[in-house]
Amino acid sequence: MTGGLLGLLCALVVVAAVAVALRGRGRVRPGSRRALPDEVRALLDPDAEVTLVQVTTRFCAGCRRSREVLAGLVARTGGVRLAELDVTERPELAAALGVLATPTTVAYDRRGAELLRVTGVPDAEGLSGALTGLTRPSDG
Repeated sequence: MTGGLLGLLCALVVVAAVAVALRGRGRVRPGSRRALPDEVRALLDPDAEVTLVQVTTRFCAGCRRSREVLAGLVARTGGVRLAELDVTERPELAAALGVLATPTTVAYDRRGAELLRVTGVPDAEGLSGALTGLTRPSDG
């Protein structure tokens, strides 16, 4: 009985640790002031108020779902464009952007200033709210 109780206690500790680690994923955080690499600057749409750059890798589990959430947001939000940046073979680029996990979505204004970022699959409502005031509603 003691072995079973000890095993249950260990399982609860592991579950609690995983829950704490995942709690911050998908939440919108303020942007940083790091320098923008030229390769990322080239992805920015000069006609858009905001360009969302989804940083991905070939083996990213949540990237497909993230892309769906972001595409839906772009479709209903005027002035927002979406670009994708695969850093599978570019770890130095991921490091320059401060990206430690994929998917990570970084929002840039047309000058290349980082507005905000989301690690993990974004919450559409939370991201939409964070972009309010930076963009306009879609006409369609």
